[in-house]
Amino acid sequence: MAADKKKPVTMPSKEQIETELGKIKYKKKFLGTLLSTVSILIVVAALAVLASTLFFPVVQVSGTSMEPALKNGDILVLVKSDDVEQGDLCCVSWQNKTLLKRVIGLPGDVIDMDDQGNVSVNNKPLDEPYVTEKSLGVCEIEFPYLVPDNKIFLLGDRRETSVDSRSAAIGCVGKDQIIGKVFFKVWPIK
Repeated sequence: MAADKKKPVTMPSKEQIETELGKIKYKKKFLGTLLSTVSILIVVAALAVLASTLFFPVVQVSGTSMEPALKNGDILVLVKSDDVEQGDLCCVSWQNKTLLKRVIGLPGDVIDMDDQGNVSVNNKPLDEPYVTEKSLGVCEIEFPYLVPDNKIFLLGDRRETSVDSRSAAIGCVGKDQIIGKVFFKVWPIK
């Protein structure tokens, strides 16, 4: 008979029901906010990847050929453009590698470089405050040198060790090889 005894069922109070409904509404609102935040972050990340791939590639400097302007490990944002001018820093694709050099000569320019490393373009000496030690470096071409059509002449800022347009292996590069020109340095922040 003791098993036949049932406990009386108590109904929750109005306050208890309202508290539980509040908790349920909060969970729904929290999950909705979390889902929309994650969705927005995914869209922003996708847009950032798309923009960096199509318009603003990001590269990391590897090597010392552009010192002191750029150091090994610097992270740069480029602008995809083959419209370069003398003095621009640009990245070019060469044999599945990315080279970062400075534009010295454009198509039709006559480049001359003496034994001390002084550069002139179209018989005008080039002011190069970015070069700390002038040097002819390893040079396999004869000066004066005429830059061919649709090509650009590139030099590294560290002339004694840079492998650039003075090398027969690289030479002048075509505008179709230009990945982009340096827009700004991301890292390190100064």
